[in-house]
Amino acid sequence: MAHSAYVFDAYGTLFDVHAAVRKHAEKLGPDAQQFSFVWRQKQLEYSWVRALMQRYADFWQLTEQALDTAFALFPAADRGLRADLLNAYWALDCYPEVPEVLTTLKQSGARLAILSNGTPSMLEAAARAAGITELLDEIFSVDILRTYKTDPRVYEMVTTHFRVYPDAISFQSSNRWDIAGARAYGFRTVWMNRAGLPDEYPDLAPAAVLSDLTGLPVLG
Repeated sequence: MAHSAYVFDAYGTLFDVHAAVRKHAEKLGPDAQQFSFVWRQKQLEYSWVRALMQRYADFWQLTEQALDTAFALFPAADRGLRADLLNAYWALDCYPEVPEVLTTLKQSGARLAILSNGTPSMLEAAARAAGITELLDEIFSVDILRTYKTDPRVYEMVTTHFRVYPDAISFQSSNRWDIAGARAYGFRTVWMNRAGLPDEYPDLAPAAVLSDLTGLPVLG
C-alpha cells in the first residue's frame, strides 16, 4: 500500500455540487445550469473572503448566502424553490464510481477520510445519503478551526490525527486551488479534473491528474 491514508475533499470530488439544482432544473428554467455555477462560485468566494478577514461563518451559512445571491442575479428564478434547493443540498448525489473505489481502497487496508469546508452535520448527512459512512475512518471539518482551505492548519488536522508525515497522505480533490494548498503542505495530491480544466498552479503540480476516481486504486 503506497499511502497509509486516502483523504478526499467532499464537494465536487465525492458529491456532485450541481445535483441540487439538477433536481429542480425544469422549474428553475433555462438559466438553471448557470444558476448552479454561480451558487457554487459564490459559496467558494465567500469562504476565501471570510478566511482572509478572519470573520468566520460556517459553510451552511455561506451556502444559504450564496444561494440568495444566485437568486438576486437571476431574478427570473422562482424564489419559492429556495427551501427545496437547500434541502436537496443535504443529500447530494455522489459520483457513480465513489462507493466502489472507496470499498477497494478500504479492502487494501488504507484509512479513508473526508477533509472539507462543510460543517460536520452537512458532511455526515451527505455521507449517509451516499451510503459511504461505514467506509470512512474520519470526517474532518474546518469548523473546528473556524477558517477555510487553503489555510495550512486545515491540512495539518489530518497528519495530527493519523500521526503521520504529510507525504504519507494521498489527497484527492476536484478543486485545483485545494490541490495547490494540499501540495504546498506536503501531501501527495491527485487532481480529479472532471471538467477538463486547464492547470492554474503549475508551481504546485499534482502527482497525478484523473478524470474521475476510478484510476485511484491502480495509481496507488
